[in-house]
Amino acid sequence: MHIDIPQTHTVCPDNYETVNILAVSAFVVFILGRLRISSIVGFLTAGIILGPHGLRLIREVADVELFAEIGIILLLFTIGLEFSLKNLLTLRRAIFGGGFSQVLMTTMAVAFLSYLFLHHRINAAIFDGFLVSLSSTAIVMKILHDRGEIYTPHSRTSLGMLIFQDLCVVPLMLLVPILSGNGGGITALAYIIFKSSIVIGVVLFAANWGVPHILHQVVSMRSRDLFVITILLLCLSTALLTSLLGLSLALGAFLAGIIISESEYASQAISDMLPFKESFTGLFFISIGMLLDIGFLQRNLLTVIVMVLVILILKIVTVTLSASALGQSLRGSIQTGFYLSQIGEFSFILAVAGKANGLITEETYQIFLSAAILTMIVTPFMISASPSLASWVISMPISRRLDRMRRGIEKDVHIRRTAHVIIVGFGMNGRNLARVLRDSEIPYVILELNNSTVRRMKKRGEPIYYGDGTSREVLHKLGVDAAKVLVIAISDAASTRRIVRIARKENPDLHIIVRTRYVAEVDHLIGLGANEVIPEEFETSIEIFSRVLDHYNIPGNVITDHIHNIRSDCYSILRGTALPQKALAERYELLKGIETETYLIKEGARVAGRSLKGLNLRAETGVTIIAIKRGVRIHQNPPPDFVLKSGDILLLIGGTEDIHRGIDYVENAH
Repeated sequence: MHIDIPQTHTVCPDNYETVNILAVSAFVVFILGRLRISSIVGFLTAGIILGPHGLRLIREVADVELFAEIGIILLLFTIGLEFSLKNLLTLRRAIFGGGFSQVLMTTMAVAFLSYLFLHHRINAAIFDGFLVSLSSTAIVMKILHDRGEIYTPHSRTSLGMLIFQDLCVVPLMLLVPILSGNGGGITALAYIIFKSSIVIGVVLFAANWGVPHILHQVVSMRSRDLFVITILLLCLSTALLTSLLGLSLALGAFLAGIIISESEYASQAISDMLPFKESFTGLFFISIGMLLDIGFLQRNLLTVIVMVLVILILKIVTVTLSASALGQSLRGSIQTGFYLSQIGEFSFILAVAGKANGLITEETYQIFLSAAILTMIVTPFMISASPSLASWVISMPISRRLDRMRRGIEKDVHIRRTAHVIIVGFGMNGRNLARVLRDSEIPYVILELNNSTVRRMKKRGEPIYYGDGTSREVLHKLGVDAAKVLVIAISDAASTRRIVRIARKENPDLHIIVRTRYVAEVDHLIGLGANEVIPEEFETSIEIFSRVLDHYNIPGNVITDHIHNIRSDCYSILRGTALPQKALAERYELLKGIETETYLIKEGARVAGRSLKGLNLRAETGVTIIAIKRGVRIHQNPPPDFVLKSGDILLLIGGTEDIHRGIDYVENAH
């Protein structure tokens, strides 16, 4: 990016200034981290302290500009790596529908207010709208990644709008000289659209053929250094190419990420680029903080605060309306509005161009700069508060009526089932559960916020309804008071907590099962009233250690005991120091092509003290005991008079159903 800052003959900070940047940034981020405040606020604050308007530890802000440019390029590059062309196509409504309406509404609203109250000329008022319409991709995407919310509906809508805003930067830049009357015209705009189409065509070609072939050749050299250099080369060269064609460096980096995401090497590229991205992105936010003139802010504090409030309220409203028009729930739309309420980093580029072309004065530029940085600083706090604020807004009677009028759950829908299952969320987990319930003839209803999913699945005969599960009224219409089980399978942690709280209050006997992403959320959800919480990362760990123990031929019932102990302790064992120590790790040479299983006779088992003849396992179940391990000795083909003892490990052989029947028989033997 390119910011209007003092120029210098040096390319990067000297050693003294570099140490200052790292030391102050580390200290500030550490202190704020202790207070559970986002690192973004820490970097911006460090920039304010370090800069020429703070303690003047860094006198020339331009010294940091190069690192800031690299930071924003690498940030958008890694974002592109994680969103392939296929994923972007799924966001096309959010990009071209929500994004277009948001930019248009925000620009028109700001232009109207600027013309009416600030008495700016109509062209300058429209330019003011351009500045406010853009939000910060860097800040929002970092916070979404940190909070693990990248796949929630409101986050994906936010991403779509951010992508459209980034795509708008170039045409908006071209409109600056047109608005100022200093040149340009429709021909220039049409030309840049033509160039953009050529770039997109090149991206599609490279993603499908060129880059995968190049990376395959590089990987075949088995050199990580070469791989990292190649990835950086693809990122920076694509960014440079788009810049030469009149597009932005950041957009080029994003397209480079999209190209590589279509190859099988995307995961490794993300892993290798992550350290670079985090380091340089921090410097980007520091450089933004350095622009804030504390003296000017103090002299114009009231004006800046009023502008900040107007920007935040206006953007929340316009973004909420745009997201709502896409069919998103009122709650999700409001959260999207809070996510995109700040001013974006590309607005600084537009502001510099506008000042150079006479569209804004120096004083207006300084006021805008101060207000924009303050909106960035408050963004992490607003995003953290957005679930609660959204819940408060939709709890208002007028909000509920508007939501019903717009697209709420049908008024005449009242589920009259009893002892049914309510499924909140119809992703992969919800679909699989519904299929099993249908096959088992267990009644169920589904609640989903994706309107297109609701329409599609209704045509297939699913009992699915559109609505927000955080609404007590919606849950009542689904029969929560008469339901037997509630399964919450959504990605929004804040909404999940609210649904659990409401459902438990409305039906104390309801069995609530929650899917969540992290073990850290288990205790809180159980405290709110959930009966069972299944964290994805934990269940993955169970699958891993089960397979490891099975590979070492630990008896199946011992593995089951490990799993049961961990789950019954509400995952406290896993979150503690270690898993229970395995008692057995002997490897058996199993017969190929034959189903086998091992079984440990526990202390006090009824089968202990009985002979194999008295047990009569083969005649009763079809399972044969081909070996018994007692201590360090293995008894192969034990005789009929062999007496079983606690601690023996039986090696069973037979068909799958026979083995299951055999284990039940041994456990219940009299």
